[in-house]
Amino acid sequence: KKKTVSFSSMPKDRKINSTAACISLMLEGCELKKVRSNSRMYSRFFVLDADMRSVRWEPSKKDSEKAKIEIKSVKEVRVGKKTPVLRSNGLSDQFPDECAFSIIYGDNYESLDLVASSADVVSAWVMGLRYLVSYGKHSPEAPGTGHPSLRTSWISSVFDLADLDKSGLIPVSRAVQLIKALNPGMKTSTIELKFKELQKASERPGAEVACDLFVEAYCELCTRPEIFFLLVQFSSNKEYLGVKDLLMFLEVEQGMEGVTEEKCLEIVGKYEPSKEGREKGYLAIDGFTRYLLSADCSIFDPQHRKVCQDMAQPLSHYYISSAHSACLLEDNFWGRSDISGYISALGLGCRSIELVLWDGPEGEPVVYTSPSAASCVPFRAVVGLIDQHAFTASAYPLILCLVVRCSAPQQRLAAQCLRKTLGDKLYLEPPNPVASYLPSPEQLKGRILIKGKKLPPSCEDSEGEVSDEEEGWELARRLGQEDREAPEGGGPRRVRLSRELSELVSLCQAVPFQDFESSRRGQRYWEMCSFSEVEAGRFANECPAELVSYNKRFLSRVYPSPMRIDASNMNPQDFWKCGCQMVAMNYQTPGLMMDLNAGWFRQNGACGYVLRPAIMREEVSYFSANAKDSLPGVPAQLLHLKVISGQNLPKPKGSGAKGEVVEPYVCAEIHGIPADCAEHRTKTALQSGDNPIFDESLEFQINLPELAVLRFVVLDDDYIGDEFIAQYTIPFECLQPGYRHVPLQSLAGEPLPHATLFVHVAITDRRGGGKGHRRGLAGRRGRRVREYTSTKATGIKAIDEVFRTATQPLREATDLRENVQNALVSFKELCGLTPAANMKQCILTVSTWLLHSDSTPSVTLNLAEQYPPMEAQGPIPDLLRKVLTAYETMIQTSRTLIESADVVYGKLIQAQQAGMDFHKELHRIETKEGLRGRKLQKALESFAWNITVLKGQADLLKHAKAEALDNLWQIHNAGQSCGIGRNGSASPELSRLRTPLEPIPE
Repeated sequence: KKKTVSFSSMPKDRKINSTAACISLMLEGCELKKVRSNSRMYSRFFVLDADMRSVRWEPSKKDSEKAKIEIKSVKEVRVGKKTPVLRSNGLSDQFPDECAFSIIYGDNYESLDLVASSADVVSAWVMGLRYLVSYGKHSPEAPGTGHPSLRTSWISSVFDLADLDKSGLIPVSRAVQLIKALNPGMKTSTIELKFKELQKASERPGAEVACDLFVEAYCELCTRPEIFFLLVQFSSNKEYLGVKDLLMFLEVEQGMEGVTEEKCLEIVGKYEPSKEGREKGYLAIDGFTRYLLSADCSIFDPQHRKVCQDMAQPLSHYYISSAHSACLLEDNFWGRSDISGYISALGLGCRSIELVLWDGPEGEPVVYTSPSAASCVPFRAVVGLIDQHAFTASAYPLILCLVVRCSAPQQRLAAQCLRKTLGDKLYLEPPNPVASYLPSPEQLKGRILIKGKKLPPSCEDSEGEVSDEEEGWELARRLGQEDREAPEGGGPRRVRLSRELSELVSLCQAVPFQDFESSRRGQRYWEMCSFSEVEAGRFANECPAELVSYNKRFLSRVYPSPMRIDASNMNPQDFWKCGCQMVAMNYQTPGLMMDLNAGWFRQNGACGYVLRPAIMREEVSYFSANAKDSLPGVPAQLLHLKVISGQNLPKPKGSGAKGEVVEPYVCAEIHGIPADCAEHRTKTALQSGDNPIFDESLEFQINLPELAVLRFVVLDDDYIGDEFIAQYTIPFECLQPGYRHVPLQSLAGEPLPHATLFVHVAITDRRGGGKGHRRGLAGRRGRRVREYTSTKATGIKAIDEVFRTATQPLREATDLRENVQNALVSFKELCGLTPAANMKQCILTVSTWLLHSDSTPSVTLNLAEQYPPMEAQGPIPDLLRKVLTAYETMIQTSRTLIESADVVYGKLIQAQQAGMDFHKELHRIETKEGLRGRKLQKALESFAWNITVLKGQADLLKHAKAEALDNLWQIHNAGQSCGIGRNGSASPELSRLRTPLEPIPE
């Protein structure tokens, strides 16, 4: 009777934690589905021969000698749908990518395409086959026999140190502590249970354990199969990574540049636990796991941990981290005013704090935002605290938003307190009347700006009347102070303002907003408006382009609706997408909105300032915040995200009634402009304990990467009361590619010790125009259906003629880029790789096939040439011939791009500059042409669109040329390192050309 083995039904002690375990599973055999070229699937029983030289299957119409594949004929083992048969439309939706694998074998590179019941079965077969292929020429004995491995020796040495009286036994309690110390996130109960199981199985119960049992327990508990599988992929001997293996992993998979062998030895020295491994430069499974879990391998790009953006732009070009009601620890009306809220907000890099001043009982102003607050905070104490903590987390300017609700005499005391306490930190210089923009954060470093009302120049008294801010009136109504403040006959409220407080306001003078046209004509750059969430939301929906344009020169602050009496938060993305710089958040209220805010402001060294996307800053640019598709001139990108596993996941906090087991799933959410907002979830990992395996691929299209945020949320599918387990929020621009651990956080944003998600991240440029395409051949566009970006008519003849000259260069630029993209995808698919793979991986794959041939390599790369041809020596199989043809097409299209790009780029920039020459004259030309109302608006929009398209397409072309040069550099580099290159060293011009690109000046 046939035995079928699948991991899903496998008992827990049957964990794949070594190559030996994989091969023993293959020797037992299991049922797999065999996929024919006609897309039909047949269940067959596959087994590895006892001599480990062939894989057989039955039943089969072929005789038993033909229904087998010899290990020595295997060229490659591919995971996923990586062959034409598995990618065919009839099958692609019938099973997940993770459950498919293919064996490429024989001189003609035939493929045996198989589908397993689970990803774990695939991992075991792939790992075992790869091991056997590597050692096929040496008739291996069963792996694991013979001399002890690096790992076993190290674990035994740990045991020996704990065996104080050298009896060969240690107490179970000490063994549990040892394993917990080596794997801190693991539960004590899990380790104790494992020892009980092993003692029972080996019939050695008792309070002590021997070394062999300790080693077995450690290996079963502390081996993560998904990391072991990864190690086997890159290891030349399938047990550990040598320096060259590690270098290959870091360059090819992790996308690291300039990695040296010295750097690899440094990593081995830091993370490999065994002394022998450190001395020999080997990274075994435990060291590799430690490295992948370390901060050196974080998903968050370390460059963004410090200030990395240009801080010399005007203040209005940045998003500014802003707090509303920072002193309240709970909600707005039942909250408790407490001074520590300010320390917390400033410590998180907040750069704008709101202070509402009220008359205090002692004749001194106080700060509180709740009529029912148990205690109010003296203004003096708050200012002292701000003085102390203003610049601990960030050196960039702090803006104090004063909302004045106190009498003129108490305002004078407040002004004196600010001057005396803050001293030179206060920015009091009058605005420069000849400038057009606010100073930069760099120029204002270490300074505190006061945002508030200012007396008109005509007022010469010690106090005067000014229009009041709407903000804070809901509270005044609740305090019963509304009636005495309300003006007769409606109109804006007026309040008395003292000269002393007025004189503290310089660059952030609060003025009421009338309309966009009035602002364009009359508002000065140092004047700013505050909008309620409702008002700003209306503008964001009805006239987003005008709000974006307004925010290029002026600061705007959005504060929460007074209806949010529970201190809940608005979605900051709704206002960031329109360029609003200061979106005031209730820092004391955790949840999705605060996660987005906290995650967003991490990207520039957590300094509280983030540079807005260029398309929102340039004087002439077209951007509609509510765009439903890709934006002109902004390269859309595809995020390929594989959620592999979770580690040490806690129970949901509010689920006290539940047992120990959680059934988690992961939601990945993209927050950004409406075209980018999306959410995908993995399947639920059932009865998986604390370390679930998800192994699921998700894909997102990102149209405006600079404004996108990725949020991971782990939820419990079997919850009582509370489903939330953990979350982590990261700006798209901070993602590092490759295999990464996500450090999970609680709902309040606090780190959860040892709780992580293990993921793989790849980011590729989206091919073609229009909607995002699926991966694979169907995604490639033929020339006839290609979409071209074009300019729009403004209705002004002279201007339209200038833009018309760019029609042909725009088509040429698109053709140059997309021809290379299509050729690249074809080449990668024939190599059995996804579009997310890099060129180095492609060359290494081809070299692997050749090195597994019995004959000498039949294909070589001629590295003496700048565009290295791939040359065949004698007859080659059909698949290799196709690969060579695809490679040749890719090299030719890349060469055309590299050699033509500068000329086409020049034409695009020339047309853009000619268009910009009209910009200063635009209003005169409009008047002369008699354009008004809707026609005028349309002409201005089309003009901005054209300038944006020309600059954007020129940028894309420049970027494509740099990528093509980088691909050539990778070909030279990989050709040398893998042994199929001849005649040369990596081209010096190519190395030189790989300098970072300068953006086109704004």
